[in-house]
Formats: sequence, structure tokens, C-alpha cells
Amino acid sequence: MYPAEIVIPMKAELTDSGFEELLTAAEVDTTLQKEGTTLVVINSVCGCAAGACRPGVLMAVHNSTKRPDRLTTSFAGFDVEAVNKVRQHLLPYPPSSPAIALFKDGQLVSIVERHQIEGRPAQVIAQHLINEFNKYCN
Repeated sequence: MYPAEIVIPMKAELTDSGFEELLTAAEVDTTLQKEGTTLVVINSVCGCAAGACRPGVLMAVHNSTKRPDRLTTSFAGFDVEAVNKVRQHLLPYPPSSPAIALFKDGQLVSIVERHQIEGRPAQVIAQHLINEFNKYCN
């Protein structure tokens, strides 16, 4: 488990932009069962989360004409219960952090795993997400 003083500023990058934290398994289940679209970002302390994942996600949600109904996040190695529950919803994909998942009406419709984030600029991740938003969001 990571210390709060390290994690809190990294969480704030998303929560300050309107992302709701999912902190428990029950919150994950309740949120993902809702009608409409939900973006879930599994946040992380790694460099690719700081340099590509969080900036890419923020670019996408701020620059897309279509956005998910709900923007949510849980932090790997900190929000353990919630992340474990999100990962159950992501099966058969293996655990990945960071990761970005889009759900529609409770079903996983798009996922960006760590290996698709590492080494890619934030702009590429943002454009991919915008394309997914255009496909699945109203």
C-alpha cells in the first residue's frame, strides 16, 4: 500500500477535474450497473500514469464533444478493495495499472491496458479515447 502523501496529489489530478472516486467494492458494483456510460481509470504511481494516462484521459474528457455519463477512478495499491472489484469486471483482461475502461449499460466496451499506455504520448491516448467516446457515448 502506498503512503497517502504520495497518492493524494496523483488522485487530485483526476478528482479536481470531476472524477468520482470509487473506494469500495459496493461503490464499484453500484456505479457500473447504472444505465449509460462510465469511464473507470485505474490510477497508478508509475511514470506512464503521470506522463500519459492521466494527461491523456483529461485531454479526452475536456476536448471531446461526447463524454461518458460518469467519470470515475480508483487507485491501484491504495484503494485495494475497489480496484480488485473493478478488475473482476474487466475479466478476462489481466490486472493492469494504469488502465482505462469504458462501460456501457454495465458491459465493458473498451479497455486501454498498461502496455497500450507505456511509451505512447498523452495525445495518442486522448485521441483513442475520443474515438471510443464517439462510438459509445451520447
